[in-house]
Amino acid sequence: MKPTFLIATLAGLTLLAGCAGNKVEPQYPPTELSDFAASAELSSAWREGAGDGLGRAAYPIAPARDGDALFAADYRGELFAFDADDGDTRWEVDLEVPVSSALTAVAGDLYLGTRNGEVLAVSQRDGSVRWRARVPSEVLAAPQPNQQLLIVQSVDGTITALDRSSGDERWSYQASLPSLTLRGTGTPTTIDPLTFAGFANGRLVALDNRSGQPLWERRIAVAQGRSDIERLVDLAAQPVLTPDGRLFVTSYNGRLVALEASRGDPLWARDLSSYHTPIVVGDFLFVVEESGRILALAAANGEEVWRNTDLEGRKPTSPAFADGKLVFGDYEGYLHLIDARSGDMVGRERIDGSGIGVRPVTEGNRIHVLANDGTLETLDIR
Repeated sequence: MKPTFLIATLAGLTLLAGCAGNKVEPQYPPTELSDFAASAELSSAWREGAGDGLGRAAYPIAPARDGDALFAADYRGELFAFDADDGDTRWEVDLEVPVSSALTAVAGDLYLGTRNGEVLAVSQRDGSVRWRARVPSEVLAAPQPNQQLLIVQSVDGTITALDRSSGDERWSYQASLPSLTLRGTGTPTTIDPLTFAGFANGRLVALDNRSGQPLWERRIAVAQGRSDIERLVDLAAQPVLTPDGRLFVTSYNGRLVALEASRGDPLWARDLSSYHTPIVVGDFLFVVEESGRILALAAANGEEVWRNTDLEGRKPTSPAFADGKLVFGDYEGYLHLIDARSGDMVGRERIDGSGIGVRPVTEGNRIHVLANDGTLETLDIR
């Protein structure tokens, strides 16, 4: 039976009937932006249009950068290549398929998923389609490459491994999903021997990339509560793997867990709800809670270093990192900079009133931001 999906932005709301009439209030009302002493300046380098944006369904079509090229797409299937330095359009193609996933750019190719369950490999040189492959259902997660394979997670809970050179299927793995899930899926993390994938059933699995067989499986979150919404435990983000073999996993209505990656042994855990992918910078782990609160934790033990509530209720994106700052977009189209060491707000710029729903792309002190309506702006931190 096909699962029923709940849009993530609505899953974060509790509907409360007001005393007067049937007014609906969000569980986390948007925090009003306040003045602060800015110590970082955001300077616009270039601004271009990249089609019609994410669409009414707010598909997570985040751009991708590879070398000096920046790639972006819209929900209708228009695909663009820009010079990352000056914004000149290198090419534009109509894929004639509805794009639904974030883009992945690596080694001369560009990978993306579609609403009709296709995966495309596109040449970075001219936008020509090298191959197309069919997977069981819609793809919302960016396809993830290793040296030989392209790992694709589709909304029905299937992980499909495709040959990077041809698109031929090598293996697949199917997880059992609950009847109600967040609108979206986790994004797998893959290295040459293993793929780590989280599912809407609250489980994380490590798959052998030679066969697709599970090597270990761990329950990250346990469904609790009476209603289906209260029992949502999606692993809707991407597991973060560090060079020393630690794995950090967030869950909705569940926990943040640190694991030893080779065997899945837990290192530490703390209760929090998040559908965002965290980032690790040095000894710190930065996490965005469901509420929009931002936490800096010691990666070694999960102890809190600082918290920032400036973006609570403002639906911040997953964090990016640039020039010692955490970078976030929000639902009103503001770009925010938070000092990674102190947790203080240090910079802000309004990009576009349509809002920012996908994680910014960063390189050094440069930030590429795609607004929901397809406005693509590049800024430098000065």
